[in-house]
Amino acid sequence: MFELKLARKARLLRWLMNFYPPYLGAGIRVRHISDDFRQAQVRMGLRWYNRNYVGTQFGGSLYSMTDPFFMLMLLQNLGDDYVVWDKAANIEFVSPGKGRVYADFTITEQLLDEIRQHTAGGDKYLPRLHVEVRDEQGTLVARVQKTLYVRLKPRMRQAGAK
Repeated sequence: MFELKLARKARLLRWLMNFYPPYLGAGIRVRHISDDFRQAQVRMGLRWYNRNYVGTQFGGSLYSMTDPFFMLMLLQNLGDDYVVWDKAANIEFVSPGKGRVYADFTITEQLLDEIRQHTAGGDKYLPRLHVEVRDEQGTLVARVQKTLYVRLKPRMRQAGAK
């Protein structure tokens, strides 16, 4: 029953994100969110409305297509006992995006265990997660590093201290 609810939640989130005005305006499409929120794939085509001055993918749109996914995936996998925020980001533009581009996100059980271990005592943890943006030929277009803030919610920190 829980897995069915999660699967519906993943499909609903995918649908909602595809109609989210900033994503619509940039031509970003969420192609897939796995039922367990451990994988996601996003794509963006090159259109007249998301090109930069020299006719390639606008850098802001490249970043935007990677922005919320790690946070959303961690929130779903860690549950209601955790606070998860985006803290910082860095994008390195490697080559021009001259066509459709993709970003594939993955959250592993090892990462979740690492987060739980570092936050068990109530401390914050700042994992650095990486995603690459590639074109249809597999050429690297950009590397994005996201630093997230993860911590047990105050009520859980207090409960653990007792």
